[in-house]
Amino acid sequence: MSSFDSVPQKIRVKQIMRNSIISVDSSATVTDAAKMMEDAGVETVIVLENNLPVGIVTDRDFAIKITTHSYPINTPVRRIMSSPLISIDSDSDLWEASDLMSTRNVRKLPVIDDDKVVGILTSSDLVKHIADD
Repeated sequence: MSSFDSVPQKIRVKQIMRNSIISVDSSATVTDAAKMMEDAGVETVIVLENNLPVGIVTDRDFAIKITTHSYPINTPVRRIMSSPLISIDSDSDLWEASDLMSTRNVRKLPVIDDDKVVGILTSSDLVKHIADD
């Protein structure tokens, strides 16, 4: 057995990312986005402008930003989205993703290939993957 055989293969983001994502136009209301998230059973919505991902809104954004600022229910999601969008590509390895999430203090990391959102990686996904190994 060569020393190469004992080196663990890098796990790619695409191997553990979630494919269930939803997106809304930046002009959609926070109520519309929240309803879509509830219907889809997801904690995150990607915000698009001209069909390009520009931001993210999480369930935490609803809980903190809307209540703190007392935004009305017809507020556009662009007012509460986190932007610029911190993302990673699907071929990146999990160490890169973990480092990016840690240094940028994000729990949900959109996975983008060729300007298209193809999935999302969450801190829970990383923990689950480590626990399963």
